[in-house]
Amino acid sequence: LYSMAYHQATPTMGIMLGTKAFVAAVLGGIGSIPGAVVGGLVVGFVEVAVAALGLSVWQDAVVFLLLIVVLVVKPTGLLGHAVTEKV
Repeated sequence: LYSMAYHQATPTMGIMLGTKAFVAAVLGGIGSIPGAVVGGLVVGFVEVAVAALGLSVWQDAVVFLLLIVVLVVKPTGLLGHAVTEKV
């Protein structure tokens, strides 16, 4: 579907889509389906807000900056919970 919209196919055409999907999953919390949904919505809202401010060139950078901030503040993600390791 992606190549139908842009009328070309390249070997790297899905890298940014896959990376942003990974960012959404990490933001929400790995292993949490509702967290992945929330992470996807947050990524989408942040991208739209940055574009609405006229900074569409910075969309990707702001999304990755958001990922770094969330990982520093809450490494388990927004809806993730800490799991104790059994030895």
